[in-house]
Amino acid sequence: MFSYEIIQSFNDIELSLYRYIMKNIGKVSYMRIRELADEAHVSTTTILRFCKKVNCEGYSEFKIKLKMHVERNEFEKVNNDTSVIVDFFKKLDNSELDRKLNILCDNIKQASNIIFIGAGTSGILCKYAARYFSSIGKFAMYIDDPYFPRNSKFYEDSIIIAISVSGETHSVIDHISNLKRENSTVVSITNTENCTIAKISDLNISYYIQQEKLGISDITTQIPVLYIIESIGKRLHNKFI
Repeated sequence: MFSYEIIQSFNDIELSLYRYIMKNIGKVSYMRIRELADEAHVSTTTILRFCKKVNCEGYSEFKIKLKMHVERNEFEKVNNDTSVIVDFFKKLDNSELDRKLNILCDNIKQASNIIFIGAGTSGILCKYAARYFSSIGKFAMYIDDPYFPRNSKFYEDSIIIAISVSGETHSVIDHISNLKRENSTVVSITNTENCTIAKISDLNISYYIQQEKLGISDITTQIPVLYIIESIGKRLHNKFI
């Protein structure tokens, strides 16, 4: 209901109103416009302008949508069905996955550097992956900062392993586009091969698991990604010791 773009459009008074609504979201949907104006210390005109900015024709429609928003968030349940994980492991007996992992290990052997790139939860997994690879004897680093410096010859002949559930993270796409100019090989680990990051990669490993969101937060399980990371590391160690 309150998207980033909408919040960005608020002026200082509207932001003050927004903060009041979010702190008292349970009771605002039952308040009259004059009551809200008095409580939030704004005018009724400000409230009506606020309603327009959140795509409501008036205060009545705003209260209805706000109430629906509250109820949806209160009753939204997180899927705790482990069948998606079980199904993933059942699909692991896959010669195509083995082929891709072997190609990746060969590429890593020839690369000067290994760099994991990701953002958000995937960025945390990149940190884990770099630590895991380093622990088995293959030093790696990670980038989880969209503003990390890129203009360096350090990236030449590196292998870039991008991790992203959606495969549409703008900062990661931007990084990949720039690093490909440095003769880096780009490998991506994504939920599906039909995404931008997969399409601009030299090699893609996709795991196809049900994506799950809670509001705007992506809470898709990362177990397949952890499995792939550790499989690559162990295979790499066993292949080249």
